[in-house]
Amino acid sequence: MASSMEDIKTLRDDTGVSIMQCKKALEEGGGDIEKAKVLLRKVSSQIADKKADRDLASGTVGVYLHQGGSVAGVIVLSCETDFVAKNEEFKALAYDIAMHVAAMAPQFLTKDDVKDEDVAAAKAVFEEEAADKPKDMQEKIVVGKMNSYLKEKVLMEQPFVKDADKTISELVKEATQKFGERVEITRSERFGA
Repeated sequence: MASSMEDIKTLRDDTGVSIMQCKKALEEGGGDIEKAKVLLRKVSSQIADKKADRDLASGTVGVYLHQGGSVAGVIVLSCETDFVAKNEEFKALAYDIAMHVAAMAPQFLTKDDVKDEDVAAAKAVFEEEAADKPKDMQEKIVVGKMNSYLKEKVLMEQPFVKDADKTISELVKEATQKFGERVEITRSERFGA
C-alpha cells in the first residue's frame, strides 16, 4: 500500500526519523500511523543494540533550572561525534531529559546502578507488606512492587514526562536511530534547595 506524503510527513514530524524509514514503516503498518510508530520503536531498539559497542567521544551537557531556582536537573548526553553533539535537536533532547530528571528525581541511572543492599531493603519492605496476603500471591505481589519500585527510581525505566508512552530508554534508542550513532546518558544529577 502506497502511503500518502501527508502521512509520511506526519510520521516524520512525530518521530524525527528519516523520510525513507517513515515510508517503509507506513508500508509495513498498512498505512496506520500508530502501527508505523511501533515498528519504528522496534527498529530503534535493534539499531541501538547494533551500535552498543561504539566509543562515545563527544556529547553535550543538558541543564534544566526550574523557575525560582529551587531545583535543577543536569545530564551528560554522550554521542560519537561533535557533528551530532552540536546538533540543536540533540541539545534539545539533553535539555528535555534534564527537565525530566528535575521533575522525577531518579536515584539511579540504570538498573545496574541499583545496589544489592537497596534491592534487599526494598524487597524486605514489600515482603512485609504482602505477609497478610495468601501465600500463592505473595511472590507475585513482591515482584510487581519491585518492578514498580525500579520503574520509579531508575531514570532509564521511567516514563518520559513529556510523553508517558515512552520510557527514557526508548527515547535514547530513538535518538540513536535518528542521529545515526550511539547515544547514551552517561551521567545524571538532580539538585534541590
